[in-house]
Amino acid sequence: MKTLRTIFLSVCASGVLFGAAYKIPEQSVDAVALSAANVAAVKGADASYYNPANMIWMDEEKSYFEATLTYINLPSIEFTSFVNPILNGKSKNENFLVPTFFYVSPKYDFLRWGISLTAPAGLSKKWSTPYQKAYAEEFSLEVYEINPSVSFEIWENLSFAVGLRFIYSEGTVKSDTKDLHDLGLAKARFRRDMDGDKSEFGYNLAITYKPTSDISLAATYRSKVDLNEEGNAKLYFDAIGGKVYDGEASVSIPLPAVMTLAASYDYNKDTTFELTYEKTKWSSYSTLDFEYQDELNPGLAKVFDAPIPKNWKDTDTWRIGVSHQYNEKLKLMAGFAIDETPIPEDTLGFELPDADAKIYSIGFDYKINNQLTIGGAYLYDDKDDRTVVQKREGGINGEFTKGGAHLVSVGLKYTY
Repeated sequence: MKTLRTIFLSVCASGVLFGAAYKIPEQSVDAVALSAANVAAVKGADASYYNPANMIWMDEEKSYFEATLTYINLPSIEFTSFVNPILNGKSKNENFLVPTFFYVSPKYDFLRWGISLTAPAGLSKKWSTPYQKAYAEEFSLEVYEINPSVSFEIWENLSFAVGLRFIYSEGTVKSDTKDLHDLGLAKARFRRDMDGDKSEFGYNLAITYKPTSDISLAATYRSKVDLNEEGNAKLYFDAIGGKVYDGEASVSIPLPAVMTLAASYDYNKDTTFELTYEKTKWSSYSTLDFEYQDELNPGLAKVFDAPIPKNWKDTDTWRIGVSHQYNEKLKLMAGFAIDETPIPEDTLGFELPDADAKIYSIGFDYKINNQLTIGGAYLYDDKDDRTVVQKREGGINGEFTKGGAHLVSVGLKYTY
């Protein structure tokens, strides 16, 4: 019973956590092509998201628009147990389409405004094998952000920007220990079905300094936003007759603050190099605690309502991007990044079997005419295999392999 309770508490953790804890930095064609090393040198409509301070130096009389569609493929992750082969499992292969939009206005005296619609976080993981299904049979979280911003010219080589983040998220969770019960690995059956949504607000800041015409230095900051998910939860405990709760529930998970420092260098006017450092403050996520409208009895509270320690750590990401104007119409791009996972071994679960990663990307922009440009990009997120040995009762003991993601983006850019 204690082992099963540990499993169910981990199920609770998977509810809304996965999407909120997994940010998606690649939102535009150029960002996918450059592994998101697209901050100091960004010059298109996507500057409204990646570095609005740069908007002030774009062509003063023009407006910029970009629409991007990104296909995301999550290959199956395999888990091999060190304890019992019956606990082995394989997640489902999953596919998503994510549209994003960006706009930058003409310049008005010493300022310029822009707006972006992005999906900065949100993912899904589904398992149908018995052991993993007890943690994450099915759950998803979608996070959308509308981010208007204004850029100011302080001096001819220094600009500053400020913006507001309007964030909406919604999620669904289903998890079930039925198959473990049928296999004789659990004495009772726990089930959970929850959905919820919420709107929240934050802010972003950006600054760019150009010491020379071919060097740009930039810093951006996106504030922490607490996703205070509110919705309905149905909890089942079949050992005592089925449904034990059907009512309001809530939980708060941080979308962490992110600080970015970037430097770019234009070489011979045709080639641009950018180095980007990103610090993500995942340490703000220390505990997960569900709240229910009605108080659960002490026995059920131990199963469904105990605070869950997470103890995530801050992460460092290094990105490098290179773009080359091959001729008047064609620009080629490539990127590479090294990304850390925030999840320590002792709190990692099936809802997010994350690992350190290396990221590789390529892409292009092709100018149809002076107003219209099309682009395409591909990115491969190569997750390391990860061994997990959790000494606590009910902990995971095994190896996760074949994790990662493929992103393919196509986009249309229009200047008028």
